[in-house]
Amino acid sequence: MDTDSLPIRVRGLAKRYGDLTAVRDLDLDVRAGEIFALLGPNGAGKTTTTEILEGFRERDGGEVSVLGQDPQRAGRAWRSRIGIVLQSSNDYAELSVGELVGHFARYYPRPRDVDEVIGAVGLEPKRNTRVRALSGGQRRRLDVGLGIVGSPELLFLDEPTMGFDPQARRSFWELIRQLRDEGTTILLTTHYLDEAEQLAGRVGVIVGGRLVEVNTPAQLGGRQQQRARVVWRDGEELTAAPTNTVAHLSQQYGGEVPDLQVLRPTLEDIYLGMIGAGDE
Repeated sequence: MDTDSLPIRVRGLAKRYGDLTAVRDLDLDVRAGEIFALLGPNGAGKTTTTEILEGFRERDGGEVSVLGQDPQRAGRAWRSRIGIVLQSSNDYAELSVGELVGHFARYYPRPRDVDEVIGAVGLEPKRNTRVRALSGGQRRRLDVGLGIVGSPELLFLDEPTMGFDPQARRSFWELIRQLRDEGTTILLTTHYLDEAEQLAGRVGVIVGGRLVEVNTPAQLGGRQQQRARVVWRDGEELTAAPTNTVAHLSQQYGGEVPDLQVLRPTLEDIYLGMIGAGDE
């Protein structure tokens, strides 16, 4: 792949706050049209990294290219090509949902249809409701709507479904997949490991300011090579060859194995092992 065409390309990124090094020697490539999830515990450097990519924070070292430009020097035209959903945003308490989304749409040269955006984030019944009257979860949906109204080429999502109920989360996932299918590149930070697994083609794990691994959710941390736990009514076994174990049990029980389960490490298991090892 031509690295010059990557929406995000980072080499040797460093950021320090006094004696604290928040990000150290970080390299990252995000490909066009992919959903990339950045994972890590609080204080690992995720927020600092994304704020540098968004142009909100200056770096102390390294090279950064976002949509072909250095975010520290990019101007208004560059900013109109990105969308940002922060963990929180300024409150426009007296505007209605429709007024606020319409107001933000005027900032962009190619905005999405306002009604389409409001419907996509599940706020159609609240279109005429003032922002101050929204619940926390509804306000979060509005934040997402403001982030996508400009039809961004690159979308930053920071904990986008915080406060969503399960049905709203799944509806939002479908919206994100639709944006990806339309060609939007998405950088997602989330503490929900199921969200990362559902949405991301690749994930990166930051621990102590370092990017320790980038891989698919299925392959992260050697997940597919981890031993499986075979559980049945009368026992359990940890094995690298679960098919053989199940075949043996089937012979032993004469066919159906009672209460049989074959369990491999979840993404959460792998992730917790990685961040635990990084803290030692």
